[in-house]
Amino acid sequence: MDKANLENILIVDDSPENLRLLNEMLTKKGYMVRPATTGKLALSGAKAIKPDLILLDIDMPDMDGYETCQMLKKNETTREVPIIFISALNETHDKIKAFELGGVDYISKPFQVEEVLARVKTHLTINRLQSRLTQANTTLQKQVEEEQKLKKELQNTLDRIKVLSGMLPICSKCKMIRNDKGYWNRIESYIEKYSDAIFTHSICPDCSEELYGDEDWYSELKNKKGTTLKSEK
Repeated sequence: MDKANLENILIVDDSPENLRLLNEMLTKKGYMVRPATTGKLALSGAKAIKPDLILLDIDMPDMDGYETCQMLKKNETTREVPIIFISALNETHDKIKAFELGGVDYISKPFQVEEVLARVKTHLTINRLQSRLTQANTTLQKQVEEEQKLKKELQNTLDRIKVLSGMLPICSKCKMIRNDKGYWNRIESYIEKYSDAIFTHSICPDCSEELYGDEDWYSELKNKKGTTLKSEK
């Protein structure tokens, strides 16, 4: 398998013998292993190449495992990397502190090869699945945002269609309007189609005068109202 596709494990221990043993057992299982003998080396190594998992000893000189863990969790690049503490400190308060600082598991020394391999495999699997879930959620969020954007653009387009603007070719005699396809439409049909207006029908005073001016009932109606309304010219 290409080394670039191997899961990357950083082991941190000041004991050369422990490093050799852990390196050997994990390499045989197909993991890419990087050893570090101090907390400072572990920090610089993890920042340079982000590991998939860290096995971290607690009792080390200068910078112990607790402090190293705290520094890793403060760094944006490494804060999500799962850390398994592996230590000869077996008191309950030591284990509680390890979990409080962000450790995902605790292996006591002297360790059993089968136990180490089982825990490593479990947490790598969990980490891999969590990464996939995060990626899936990110992709889904982008799809939702894109859908909302498209809906907004569609609505804006529909709103623009509903607003009449520009020059309208209208017949000077019958007042019909020509649409974009060259067909002539009654003015009310055209406006209803391309705007939000809803028509109700009535008759203006000028048309009333033209149509019914000679009718007796119309004359009586005008006399009752006392005046004849005129249309705006």
